[in-house]
Amino acid sequence: MSIYADRVAEADWAALATEMDAYGSALTPPLLTKEECADIADLYDEVERFRSTIDMERYRFGSGQYRYFAEPFPEPVGELRAALYPRLLPIAREWAARLGRPAPWPDTLAEWLDECHAAGQTKPTPILLRYGPEGWNALHRDLYGDLVFPMQVVIGLDEPGVDYTGGEFLMVEQRARAQSRGTATLLPRGHGLVFTTRERPVRTKRGWSAGPMRHGVSVVRSGRRRTLGLVFHDAA
Repeated sequence: MSIYADRVAEADWAALATEMDAYGSALTPPLLTKEECADIADLYDEVERFRSTIDMERYRFGSGQYRYFAEPFPEPVGELRAALYPRLLPIAREWAARLGRPAPWPDTLAEWLDECHAAGQTKPTPILLRYGPEGWNALHRDLYGDLVFPMQVVIGLDEPGVDYTGGEFLMVEQRARAQSRGTATLLPRGHGLVFTTRERPVRTKRGWSAGPMRHGVSVVRSGRRRTLGLVFHDAA
């Protein structure tokens, strides 16, 4: 296994699954070193490594910018994506079973991406995001097409409270016949946050139902906040 796969394997995935069940998100141990975080963040200015750049303000997504990696990916990006998928797969399948839905995801990321590509979802989705002062990201879901993996991971590349202030990762859950519930998480540098792409199973008196969730980023009050996003389905 690679060093990245070793770090993924060292996480307590049973505990992470329990936290995902409760909140729709869970913070992992460090997946990248400080030096690796800096190396990945510095790639942002190597425009040839990316397939597209999105200005959030132009599309009313918020304020900031992000770039989608082109293939071939930098080693940490590809290795982490491949290593995280099989760890998330049991949670995804369990959630599908609770909701009485099919679980179409095969055992490996390569097989799943082949299915995405056959369905016309051929654009790679690993993403590098950058926010400056007053940057923020509106609540949203990263769906990209009909084939969707129900979880994704964001990795902090800067140290909160040192490199930037504000910039909490936000999740808002729409609850049936009740007010929405929000959570805010600061991403320690190098740690990953696993979170639901669009919903989590919620136990009700009648069994399980889907609790819709969206994610975003609160206003960065100072400094620069950069993150690596790993989505496990490609885009149409």
